[in-house]
Amino acid sequence: MEKISSLHSPHVGRVKALLGSRGKKNRELESTFVAEGLQAVREALYPKMGEGFRVKQLFLTQTGSSKLSADLDLAALDNVEIFETTDQVMNEMADSQSPQGILALCSTKSLKIEDLWRSAPRKIAYFWQIQDPGNAGTVIRTADACGFDAVIFSDNSVDIFNPKTVRATVGSLWHIPVIADIEINEFINEALNHDFELHALAVDGESTLNNEYVQRCHKNSIWIFGNEARGLPALPDAVKKLQIPMKGHAESLNVASAASILMHLVGVN
Repeated sequence: MEKISSLHSPHVGRVKALLGSRGKKNRELESTFVAEGLQAVREALYPKMGEGFRVKQLFLTQTGSSKLSADLDLAALDNVEIFETTDQVMNEMADSQSPQGILALCSTKSLKIEDLWRSAPRKIAYFWQIQDPGNAGTVIRTADACGFDAVIFSDNSVDIFNPKTVRATVGSLWHIPVIADIEINEFINEALNHDFELHALAVDGESTLNNEYVQRCHKNSIWIFGNEARGLPALPDAVKKLQIPMKGHAESLNVASAASILMHLVGVN
């Protein structure tokens, strides 16, 4: 195990480049992103999907190594390049405020949309131009918790490998297929060709979200959510629009909150 004690190590520079202001470009060039902390790295080492964001390199402080080894079968570290770092080096590399001494570089390889259709999904959440990394991570985690089969993000959405998004998934990024950069009209056409029923959450929805509505839905369904500020673009008539009933005076719900309400209701029915 190589030990890194210098802040000028090329490994430190590489990790910082993947997290910095040009991080998205560097992540795309290297097909690599950063995962931090015990929960995320543990789930990355034991992914629930055959295809996924595998761990390529692992950086551990002595404390981080103790935490991980107590929670891990060492066989999971086969084919993973491991580096020991000092606390100072880890603090320099990490994006979080309170690093746990565990940081991994993972491959961005993921499923393609054509692979998803072949896996016979039943419930899919689609997000159009979601911008906030925390919201993006939260909806991935919620979809996983509610038993959805995939999360799709449109083009011009936040980078799903943004470190804030990865942290907000709390490991769910390795549990459920997440596919990015899928244009909405193309996606709708493909979904209809695969016999999916489409529903969109909108403030001007003609129907109300409730148990009766969900129980009437086709077994294969797609649920579409709009941008935090601008809602949704014009949608074809094949997409059924609905709204969440609200008794208070709030004009609308945060997209992650609205998605949580809907996905839980859909998931339990």
